[in-house]
Amino acid sequence: KQVLGDLKIDPKQFPPQVARSVISAWKNDDVSPEKAASLAGSFVDEKHAEIYAGYVKALDKCNALDFDDLILRTVHLLEQVEPVRLKYSARFRHVLVDEFQDTNPLQLILVKLLTSHHGNLFVVGDDDQSIYSWRGARIENMLDFEEYFPGAATYRLEQNYRSTGNILAAANGVIALNKHRKGKNLWTSDSDGDPLTEEEFFDDEDEAARLVDIVRAEMQAGLNRSDVTVLYRTNAQSRVLEDALRR
Repeated sequence: KQVLGDLKIDPKQFPPQVARSVISAWKNDDVSPEKAASLAGSFVDEKHAEIYAGYVKALDKCNALDFDDLILRTVHLLEQVEPVRLKYSARFRHVLVDEFQDTNPLQLILVKLLTSHHGNLFVVGDDDQSIYSWRGARIENMLDFEEYFPGAATYRLEQNYRSTGNILAAANGVIALNKHRKGKNLWTSDSDGDPLTEEEFFDDEDEAARLVDIVRAEMQAGLNRSDVTVLYRTNAQSRVLEDALRR
């Protein structure tokens, strides 16, 4: 906001949150303010590049780094100062990266630099769970892993110990339609279990009313309320469910 004020740019036309997201994406692709300006293809791009340049100057003036800088500056240091790269790539003899499908281009470079001395890299990930492209994650890091790290071995962990056969069959049916994936077939030695039930609702209140009906049916079948557990995905869903059950 201070940078926008200094540059006399209207925050209603160029909201700080949007500018911050654009700058973050540029930093994760290692694009400098100067390069961002040269690549600008529209008035909006030009303004965001101008904001980016002002933001970097403001950070330098405060002797500060933002979250993206923690990786960006580390990558620059390891790329440009060979003794430092040799020191740390030799120090960390084994590198493990979890949730590799969520890594961005800059993180891939960091991993390459940290494993440049020994090449001992172990990553875990699921290409069918890549959902963070909106914040810079590149599924190509995982799909093209063998090209980035020649000689790598791939192990598919396909046996599932948590879900029933019917749930896994449904999951396989959904993810089989993903266009860019390495491919796998989830299976279990467990039973098929109950059939899956799919229901559609007009809104959250309609869904909550159906939940009450289900709980009532379970109680009529002999269960106590304390025997019933409701699982929901995000905290934002809880209020309407709690209100419906309380009523």
